[in-house]
Order: sequence, then C-alpha cells, then structure tokens
Amino acid sequence: MSLFLGKMCQHIPGHKAKTEHEKVLEIMPEKQVFIPLVAGNNTDFEVLVKEGDQVFVGTKLAQTKSGFVVPIYSSVSGIYTGNVKRMHSSLRPQQHMVIEVDHKQTSIQAFEPIAYENKSREELVEFTKNSGLIGLGGAGFPTYVKYLKPEGISTVLINGVECEPYITADYKLMMSDPKHLITGALIMKKMADAKEVIICIKKSHPDLISVVKQAAEGTGVQVREVPDVYPMGWERVLVREVMKKEYGNLPSEAGCIVNNAGTAIELARMMEYGEAIAMKTVTISGEAVKDPMNVLVPVGMPVKEIFEHTGFVQDSVRLIAGGPMMGKAIPNDMFVIDRAMNALTILDNPADNAIACLRCGSCSDHCPAGLQPVRIAMAVKEGNIEEMEKRQALSCIECGLCTYVCPSKIDVTENVRKAKRALALQKKK
Repeated sequence: MSLFLGKMCQHIPGHKAKTEHEKVLEIMPEKQVFIPLVAGNNTDFEVLVKEGDQVFVGTKLAQTKSGFVVPIYSSVSGIYTGNVKRMHSSLRPQQHMVIEVDHKQTSIQAFEPIAYENKSREELVEFTKNSGLIGLGGAGFPTYVKYLKPEGISTVLINGVECEPYITADYKLMMSDPKHLITGALIMKKMADAKEVIICIKKSHPDLISVVKQAAEGTGVQVREVPDVYPMGWERVLVREVMKKEYGNLPSEAGCIVNNAGTAIELARMMEYGEAIAMKTVTISGEAVKDPMNVLVPVGMPVKEIFEHTGFVQDSVRLIAGGPMMGKAIPNDMFVIDRAMNALTILDNPADNAIACLRCGSCSDHCPAGLQPVRIAMAVKEGNIEEMEKRQALSCIECGLCTYVCPSKIDVTENVRKAKRALALQKKK
C-alpha cells in the first residue's frame, strides 16, 4: 500500500475545466446515421422495419432475439436504407442500421408516458424493460435487469462521480436537469423497493452539489460528497466509500443497486414524455483537441463529422472511445456514437518509451481490485493459464490505474487484458 495515498486513493488531474463551463453544441449528421445493432455482447437482433420505410425519432427499429430484452429506437427521422457492417467502438466490425436523415427530426411517441407515483414496482420495471434503457455511463447493461428481483436491497446509489479525466458529460446533464435527476432517483428507489436513495458527487464540484441539494429538498433523496480520487466511480469503490461494505460479485450482495446519473435522468424523461434514447451528450476533449467541448448528437452520429467541429492540434493523435483511463484506443475515426458512449478523448500519440519492469509494486499498491498486475503480466509472458486464474485476472476492471502509476511506462493494463482474453478462450474450449 502506498505510504501517502494508499489503495484506491489516487488523485488524478481531471482537466475538467476544458469543457465543464462551456455551452453544449448540438450537431446533426450531414446525410446518414449508423445505429449499431449491439447490446453489450449481444448482436442477435430482429430488425422490425423494411428497407425504404420512413422512420421517425422514436420509431422502434429492432429488438434482441435472445438474452436480455433490449429494443432499439430511431434517433432521427428519415429513410431506413438497410444494414452495413462497419467499425464499432468495441473494436469489432458490427452490423449497423443505416438511416438517410431528412433533417426534419419529426418525432413520434415511442411509448405511452406514465406517472411513476401511480404505478407498481413491477409496472415500472416492465416499462424500463420496453423502453430500451441501458446504463449510459459506458457499461451499457440493460437497466431493468438490476431491478427484477430486488430482495434485500436497502439503498440505491446514483453515481454522479464521473471520475475519469476530461469527461464532463454527466456534470453538464446534472447541472442542466436536476429535476429529472431527482425524479429518476425516486423511480429507481421505488423499483428497488429500497429504504433510501443517495446521489454521489465528488466534493470538488461544490456548484453541482449545491444545485442537486436544492432540487432534492423535501424529496427524501440524499446527496453525498465523495473524495476526488480515482476510480471512485467504480461501483465497488463507491459502495465501499458510502456503504462501508464489501461484496463478492454484485453490489446487491451489499444491499444496494448502483446506477449512473445520466441513466436516472433519461429514465425520468422517458416516463414523463414517452421518448426513447435518441440524443447523447458526449465530451470531446484531450490535449490534442483544438476546441474541447460537449456536444449533443443523435445515436449513430459518425464521429468523423463531430471532429470537423472540434479539430485537432496535430496530425498524429491517439483516439480513445471513452476516457483516457478505461476507454479503448480506436485505430480510425470510422465508428459512431453508441447509446452508452459518453466521451471521445484525443491525446498525443506518444512513442513507446517503456523500460523493463522495476518490480516496484506500484501497480499492486494502487489496484482497486486488490490484484497483482505484475504477476499476471509474468503469467501472460509464460503462457501460464493456471497462474492467470490463480491471480484472478478476470477480476480486473481495466481502470488503467496500474498503467498510470507505472514508473517504467509499461502498458500494464493491456497485459492483464491479454490474460483475460486467454482465460475467456480457455473457458470456451
């Protein structure tokens, strides 16, 4: 454990000022959107419209045929012209539905609005299932699944921490719409049949804390300040900080459910207006961005068109889907904004200046999952599957902290990813 900071107490410069007080720029696509037929790892979808059909904002386009129920709705109005396989932010080619936009944004009600106060817990969960709501903080897990069997749940935690550097999308959402944040929190509390709901915000955002506390007055919703350390936004660390509890696999084992703040806001809007996920607030920032900003774009928006508004300060850059710590580096700009995406980070493209491992133990000292990344990396080098499993490589959340603190500049996280892939392949065999 580090003498000064200790495990899970690493403060990382946030670089939030680049975007958090700037206006959100709304950008619409020039000709087409490409809506990914992807729900987490599930790509098994039934398309519900035919080529040549007119669609509107809110038209139900597709739904999963297996696994968890996840419908997809149109983010634009125009003509559905078929499917195409193209690069996805998961780093795999995926099927995308192509819609030629008509630039009218004619919308229809995706589903009937409801007053959550008058509905049962089960009815709220069913609505959430049919709405297609997924976790909007990056994970993309179907929201309703967490609330199917909430036995033993006492607390719902709304994660407004946004601990990754550069990202301010949730901050902008919470600041601009605290009313729906509170309503969404109350809906989730009812769906969980919980005793309390707590909105967690970093103490370094006193302006946001003040706004949310004011909106929460008289509602019973609590607002909790948490330390500005990384990765405080990881649900295991958040549960540890707020609930003072540990768990094995799921937060429900500690009596709580964790949902992202943006997800809570979207759920409240869905129930009030009968609208599906269409527009996304996305942070475009990083040291190599000419004009960092938050943008409001439809799901399926080509990122290449967004970059025409932000620009780069140099020709060679490193493009990351997500934040710099947990995001994935993408080799080109041919992918689109998916429903779960909240940031694009553009950094310098540094030379590989790694040196041999110093065996200093910093990666182990700072690992929020309590792993020993250096030993996992050694097991990868040796091809020792048994050792990778023994060192619990699959428990890694790929937060990137081990790479961040490594004095040898080794991409430690990537070594652990290799171990996870090797274990997953072994499991399939």
